[in-house]
Amino acid sequence: ALAIRQGLKRGGLEPIVKEIPEAGGEELYDYDLVCFGTPVLHSLPPPPVMRFIDEKGEKYRHRGEVRLSAPKIPGRSAVVFCTYSGPHIGLNEALPAGKYVRQFFEHLGFDVKAEWYVVAEFHGWEEGSTRGRLGDIRGRPNAQDLAKVKEKTVKLVKSLLK
Repeated sequence: ALAIRQGLKRGGLEPIVKEIPEAGGEELYDYDLVCFGTPVLHSLPPPPVMRFIDEKGEKYRHRGEVRLSAPKIPGRSAVVFCTYSGPHIGLNEALPAGKYVRQFFEHLGFDVKAEWYVVAEFHGWEEGSTRGRLGDIRGRPNAQDLAKVKEKTVKLVKSLLK
């Protein structure tokens, strides 16, 4: 999230960063671009993220803002990003979480511009960070991983400002 914030700033935008506990009262439609990130737990976002999505989804459905065929709302874009360790099956453990968040935003009419997956160390389980399918991922995301995220973010901003 911090690397994305730096890329957004480098691209000329003024991002606001909020963690899930702070973002509950936010109106997602007030933002031109929402970058929504989550770690992955058992192939899905963890419970606090799932609750956020469920509560927001219910609110927007109740207001009638989830429409058949999910028409895109001009000027409303999103980026989904997931950090994952994938000790068992690698990236395939993260894809369901990213797709889940993506479909949430698409249901709301946001144009999802990107889905990014970033390898991250498995905190609290050394074996998961050293002997999983991805090999030794301790210390990830590292400086090189974060530089790639910043670069992708700057490119995204340029494409949005065309």
